This record gives sequence, structure tokens and C-alpha cells, in this order.
Amino acid sequence: MSINLVFDKPCARKTKPVFMEPVDKSMVENILKPLDLTDEHYKKVMQLMHNDIVKGLTPETHAKANIKCFPTYVRTVPDGTESGDFLALDLGGTNFRVLLINLNGQEVTMESKIFLIPHHIMVGSGAQLFDHIADCIFKFMTDHKLQDRHLPLGFTFSFPCRQEGLDKAILTTWTKGFKCEGVEGHDIVQLLHEAIERRGDMQNVKCLAVINDTVGALMSCAHSDRQCAVGLILGTGTNACYIESLSEVKTWDGDFNEPKQVLINTEWGAFGNDGCLDFILTDFDKSIDKHSINPGKQIYEKMISGMYMGEIARLAIERLRKHNLLFDGEGSYHLATRGRFYTKYVSEIEGDNVDGFKVTKQIFDELDLTSHTEQDCRLVRHVCSLVSKRAAYLASAGIACLLNKMNRKEVTVGVDGSLYRFHPFFHDLMMEKTRALVRPDISFKLMLSHDGSGKGAALVAAVANRLLEESHKEEDELKTVKSVNSKTN
Repeated sequence: MSINLVFDKPCARKTKPVFMEPVDKSMVENILKPLDLTDEHYKKVMQLMHNDIVKGLTPETHAKANIKCFPTYVRTVPDGTESGDFLALDLGGTNFRVLLINLNGQEVTMESKIFLIPHHIMVGSGAQLFDHIADCIFKFMTDHKLQDRHLPLGFTFSFPCRQEGLDKAILTTWTKGFKCEGVEGHDIVQLLHEAIERRGDMQNVKCLAVINDTVGALMSCAHSDRQCAVGLILGTGTNACYIESLSEVKTWDGDFNEPKQVLINTEWGAFGNDGCLDFILTDFDKSIDKHSINPGKQIYEKMISGMYMGEIARLAIERLRKHNLLFDGEGSYHLATRGRFYTKYVSEIEGDNVDGFKVTKQIFDELDLTSHTEQDCRLVRHVCSLVSKRAAYLASAGIACLLNKMNRKEVTVGVDGSLYRFHPFFHDLMMEKTRALVRPDISFKLMLSHDGSGKGAALVAAVANRLLEESHKEEDELKTVKSVNSKTN
């Protein structure tokens, strides 16, 4: 039966409803319905996530947990007194950044340079990777005439790590296309220092802290908003960190001095690796997982992050096309090619003006889809909307889970990543669904982190440096007191 479909936007979107010409509604719904989850689905996801977080925080069950919940050894957020110059490194994808950051109270100034990580280094040896990083640091320091200065360094390393100290992190597994040999199971700070030593001309560079991008996002936002207690990344991958009470962290092996809290790196991208999310996996998700470089891993991430969103949309569009519901059944080589429907297309199509679909039609032309109609534009937009909405709502379920567990009355969530930053509706969708899922007595807001990976790393190094200086000062004062007492006696 053919009827008129109305694809309306969520309430947060201030756009016109998207009307479609008659199509086979039942067949469209059958193909796309698995992408349209209910609140009951999301509440079940929250409960399963909560259970897995508790597993990760408990020594007896930590090994079996998908969400590992690694303590980061970061105990406090900036207090505004941090000052000075700091180096920051940011490695989380195909680009690597070196930054010089000056802190002066609330004022922050930054200079940075981006270096490419060639593919052969991404899949080569660990020594090659860290030698390349050391070369980039040296070039940056030379360009900025920093060779003779002693600068504390913070390293944002955005891959799953088991933290064993503020300046010691063991890589547990590579993600995002990296497969360097000899790094998994090793301390990445030690590998960095060894590469620096091999050069022999940067002995004044020492890494004080290693963090991931979620901690960076949290610290960056906390610099201006002390209520920030959650960091979230929505970009090529997804991950979250949050401030947890030490009494809840049964895996904690540090001291119990004030503040009795620690930032927890959840590594929630691996949620679902044990099959607990199979009840919401679609054929599209299963296909993506099967053809990925890490089948069976990072299941939650593969349903949310920018690395996979475009491919989910492509698979759904191809399924509709094969059933003659799109493009008059005519495809193209590009549409049939894995990874060719980019995630940026999803954002651009959703942000397109429905009066004319100019951008959408340009994308169709790029994909060599010559036979397209207004109806095709509307249906593809609907597919993109469903894929985006599911991703945003799944991320919201995760955030609501963390907010409920923390049980703070007021929380700011620091968010960074290209997906959140550039998608036209992701923020609104997340506000809408998080508000629906979180306990009503909890107030929250989502705050865009401005360069958390760079600024955040410097802030952690600055806090570590401040605490180190305070500790040395206390030791000196104690020695002075002992000396005076000794002379008195």
C-alpha cells in the first residue's frame, strides 16, 4: 500500500517537517525500524552500563568487565592559580599536535602545530611512532626557540590505557586504525622518554602527566566551570570520564588523602563486547563490525562515533535502493563502496535546506547517483536523521547513567569531538534525551570544550607541577622546622 509519509524532526529542531511523495511505507518501515529505538531500549542500556561500570570498579570482576573504568590518578580540577608555560602533546588520530600553552589564572594563550602521522607509521613499529613524535617535538621547539627551556609536558594519548600513575599509562589495545607493534602492554610515557633519549638533544623535556581526550575535555571546561565533573568525546571514537568517590573505586591502590575522589576513564567504547547489546544491534551494525579491523570489539562505539556513522547510513541507503525505494533502483560504484558515504555527508544532509535540497543533490552527484528525485532527498535525509538520533540517544543513555551514579545535584558535562562540534542537531538531541532519562532532581548542562586535548593536557601538567611544588615547599618547611628544633635542643 502506498501512502504519504511525514518525516518530522525532533522537537529541538527548528526546521520544517519533511513531506514525502507516496512510497511503500511498510517496506521502508521494515528496513529502518531497527534503527528507531524506544525509551525502554535506552533505559535497558543504562542499566546494563551501570552494572558493567560496577564490574569495572571491582577487583574481582574487573577483568571480565567491558567498561574497564581505569583510575586516571587525576584527583582534582584546576583551582585557577596555575601559571606558567607548558608543552602539550595530542595524539588521538591521524594528526598529531604539539602545543605551547601559557596559563595565567583564567587567561590561556596557545600556539600549536599539526603534524601528520603517515599510514606506514600508524601500522609500523612502536619505535617508529615515538621517534616520529620526538622529531615533531624537536621541530616545534626549534621553531619556537624553546631548546634551552625546561618545560613540564602533558600528553593527551587518546587510546585505551590502564593508568598506573599520573605519568604511567599502559596501552591495552590500539583503536582508530593504529596497529603499531611493541606498544600494547607497554608504558607509553616510557616509550616517549626513550625516543627523546635516542635523539639526545631534548633532555630538558619531561612528561609529568598522561591523560586521554576525555580527561582533557573535563579539565578544559573545569578551568572555567568548577561544576564540570564529566568529560565526553564524540568524534572519530567515543569515550567518557567522570569524577568518582574513592569509596566506590575498589580497584584504587593510591592514598586516601583529600580530595577523596579520582577521575575515572571509563573506556565505554568497549561496552557490548560481551554481547549484552545484541538486542539493539541491526544488520547494518553487524556488517560494520564484521568488516572492521577489530571485529567483536568497541561495539558501543561503532553505533555512535563519527568513524562509523556514515557507513551505517550508507548500508541503510543501499538496502532501500536494492528494494527500489531509492534512486529508481539505480546505484553507483561509490554508493556500493564501503566507507565512501562519509559521516560529514550525514551532517550536511541533515543541515540542508529542504526547499531545494541543494547540498544533498551535490552529494548525490559526488556519488554518481544521477537518477534522483525530491523524494529520494527526503528519504535519504530521514535515514541520516535516524542514524544521528540513535547515536545521540545512545550517548545520552551513557551520560544519564553516569549522572545518576554520581548523584550530584548539579553537573556540567564537558564535550569535545568533531561529531558533537559539527553536527547541526547533536547537542539538541542529547539535551532532549538526557533530560528524559536522568533523574529529575539532577540538573546538568553540556558545555563545548575548547581544545580540551591540548589545553586539558597542559592543565593536568600544571596541576601536577603545582602539587609537586607545594609538596617540595612543605618538605623544605619541615626540614627547616627540624633544623631549628635540633639547634634549640
